[in-house]
Amino acid sequence: MQKADLPPINLRDLRHGTAALAHADGGDLHAIKETLRHSTITLTSDTYTSLLPEIDMEIAEKAAALVPRARRNLD
Repeated sequence: MQKADLPPINLRDLRHGTAALAHADGGDLHAIKETLRHSTITLTSDTYTSLLPEIDMEIAEKAAALVPRARRNLD
């Protein structure tokens, strides 16, 4: 077997990586909380929404795009 020269990874790292990717894919924080068996949504939110701020911005922009905008009267 060849050495890949990668850092060691443990099961906790895999757990965090999976949760971060689920959030990045638009996964519901409550569902992630339940899957990880966190005691509060705050723990899940504080942990996983700060890992990928660009994803959080994208999610916020998609939500904002759903809000109807007032039409400007051009008359």
